[in-house]
This record gives sequence, structure tokens and C-alpha cells, in this order.
Amino acid sequence: MKPSLILAALLTGTTLVHAAERAKAEGPKTEQQPRPWSERPPVDPALVVEKVSREPFTEANDVPLFPGLPPTAPVQRQPTPREVPPEGQVLEQRPAVNPTQPPAFPGQTRAVAVRTATPIEERVVASGLSHPWSLAFLPDGRMLVTEKSGTLRIVTPQGAVSAPVGNVPPVLFAGDCGLLAVLVDPDFATNRLIYLSFVGYRPKGHALMVIRGRLSDDDGAIEGITQLLTLPAHTGINHYAGGMVLGHDGTLYLGTSEWISDETRIAAQLPASPMGKILRINRDGSIPHDNPYVNVSGAEPRVWSIGHRDPEGLTLDPKTGGLWISDHGPQGGDEIDRVEPGHNYGWPLVAYGKRYDGGLLGGGRTQFPGTEQPAYYWDPAIAPAGITFYTGERVPEWQGNLFVSALGGRHLARLVLVDGKVTGEERLLLSHNQRVRDVKQAPDGTLWVLTDDADGRLIRLAPRG
Repeated sequence: MKPSLILAALLTGTTLVHAAERAKAEGPKTEQQPRPWSERPPVDPALVVEKVSREPFTEANDVPLFPGLPPTAPVQRQPTPREVPPEGQVLEQRPAVNPTQPPAFPGQTRAVAVRTATPIEERVVASGLSHPWSLAFLPDGRMLVTEKSGTLRIVTPQGAVSAPVGNVPPVLFAGDCGLLAVLVDPDFATNRLIYLSFVGYRPKGHALMVIRGRLSDDDGAIEGITQLLTLPAHTGINHYAGGMVLGHDGTLYLGTSEWISDETRIAAQLPASPMGKILRINRDGSIPHDNPYVNVSGAEPRVWSIGHRDPEGLTLDPKTGGLWISDHGPQGGDEIDRVEPGHNYGWPLVAYGKRYDGGLLGGGRTQFPGTEQPAYYWDPAIAPAGITFYTGERVPEWQGNLFVSALGGRHLARLVLVDGKVTGEERLLLSHNQRVRDVKQAPDGTLWVLTDDADGRLIRLAPRG
């Protein structure tokens, strides 16, 4: 590892150890109440930044910082039961992967079961999609749908699927790599711009990239492609993230992963690295002047927040415009985070659950000074992907609820939120028994869901009748 990076890691580690000793001296805490977001002090990113290189931080002869399971090890997940307990009982009845870890505050995990009273129709509108990953609505109600294998298609509300849109860049389709998220520019009606994230080829491997291009007038191809962002290249195929959302201020947020391996995951804690982060750029690829690290020497100026593992789902709070994400954790550590600029969300210093080989991360630690707690987590894990808040009128009881696609759980999770805290959870689409990849609200207030399968489905959720 480069000497500058070793120095940064040692200095950061020394600071964290001292903080841990201070916390120990203060005595154990039986319960940590989350601070109101409006009262949280501003973060000074300079306090946690050292001058380290922005180049890719791994070399061929690097020594693993966290020896253990190789990145190719299979993920063992418990299947979600197809039946749920009665309303009012705790929804998750399976034993926890790590029962020794209590939640930091009431309601942080294992919410009670709730049920939608409105009769809901789950209609398969289209099928035969090749591992669809993301959907975005065009102004006329049609949808852009990415297929992970590398194809962008247009699907009508009636289920007609177009031929592949031309000029999509070649992608690596393997593991977590492929054609990922699609966004439609807020001014699409006049500029016809769209955005794609994908894992593309590089001279020394492959990398997560973001491009912008114009959808041609006949919808047949992407024109005038501009490369907005290219992250460091890697040779593994697991953990690239790629979730995106456009903020109300017009900036673009992107989730990046830390490549899962023991050698690389510490990057999530290094502000100089773009990996294991939420990044924020302008729609032309430039860097917003108010990013928290933009004036911090040695830091990656596109960084919005640090300490993430594999954030695939990003959405905006309909009331505040703030960013919420889903993040894949280890076994029993999937979480939902409410993300604030410059804040540290802990990975890999803290984590709920266990490693895939049964070992503990950070000694089983779930709290650490200077890191934020998840708003909600699942143990056992559900593998959360796309997320969205419901703001429509079609199902009034859903208003303000957060919907979470569950890949490993093979369902759509509905989280009822009160003042930012989860008070109830529901599992939808269980009968389909497919990995649920993305969920979006249509302009008419219906919900549309993609399932991740070789015969992937587009499903419409709306009141019956």
C-alpha cells in the first residue's frame, strides 16, 4: 500500500482508538436516542481528512487489512417466510444472525406487522425482461427500463416493450456489474437528456461510470454522450453500487461501493477515495461549490458522505428534500440511512450482523463516536435495492411510507414512518417469489416494480377496481 495511505489509516485509527477509550471511560450506554436532525452539529470534514493520494489505493502487493473471507465467497441468506404474522405482532420472526447486538434505540429494527387496508391489484404489465435494474418515467407516462445485461428499453403503461435503444455503451455483465440506474432530466421535455450508470471497461479492469446523453427524437438511440464520472478501475465483479437520484436543486447523487474485499473496504473511511461513498455532482459533471469536502485538502471533492458499503437505493424525502438510501450490509446488517452532508455512516468500523464466514466485523461493534446509526436495519438481511417514498393520492394510507425493494427477501417492503422512525412494516409481492429490484411511483399515483430475473417482470400496484 502507498506510504501516504498507510499513514492516513494509522492516523485515523489512532484517533478512533482514543475516541473509543473516552467512550469506555464514560461508561456503558443502555440506549442511544437518535439526535433530532435539526439539532445535529455541523461536521468539519477537515477533522477526519489526511493528505492522501486520489489515485486508486490498491496495488498488486497490498497486504489485507482485514484478513478473512475472499470477495468471491457466496452470500448465505435466509429465505423470507411466505407467510406473515398477524397485524400488531413483530413482523420478523426468524432468529437474528447476531442476537448479541441490541438496537441503539427503540424501533430501529423488527417493527410490528401492518397491512394495507385498501385492496391492491398486483398486475404484471410486462415480462421477459433480462434482469431489469432500474426504471424512470418519461413525461408522457412511458418508462425507460435498464436491463443489467446492457440494454435500455422503453416500456409503455400497457406493457409494449421497445427494441433496444441504440448507442448504449458496452457494459461488463457479471456479478454486480452491468447496466444499472437510469434517470430522466427534469427538463427532458425541452432537452431530452437522460443519465445512465453502468460498469464499463477500462484498460486495467472495469469501473463504475455515469454518462449523460440525449434521447433521439424517434426514441431510437442516445446522442451526444458526455462522460460525467469514471471511478477507479478494479478487477473484481462484486459491489459497485450505482444507485442515483436527482436532488431538488438539480444535483446528481450517486452511491458507490468499496468492492467488498477485505483489502479495499477501508476505502469507505478515507475521504480521499470516492469508493464506499455517496457522491454529489452537477448535471454537467462539475463539482457543486457547497459539497462538504470541496475545500478540504487531500479529499475527494465529489464526496457527500462516507462510510457506506453498497448503497443501491437512493431517494428524496418528500417533505425536506433530504437524501435517504438503502445499503447492503453483511449478514444481518442491511439498513436504511438518512444521509446528511459530511457525516460518517460507519462502515467498516461498525456493523450490525456478521461476516459471511460467521466472524465479527469490528469485534461486533455497532456504535462508535463520530458515526451515525441507521434509521432502520434488518437482521436477518433482506438485500435492499431501489427505494421510494409514496406521495400519491391513489392509496392515502401509503402517503409518507417508504417502499424498499428486497432482493434476498423476494418482496417489496413497506415501512410506515412517524417523525423519521419506523413504526410498522409490511411485505408485499410475496406471491411472485422473485427478487425485487426497483420501485418507482408513477405520476398518476400508482407504484411500479421491477423483479430481477432472467424473465424479469414489470408489476403495477394500484387499488382494485
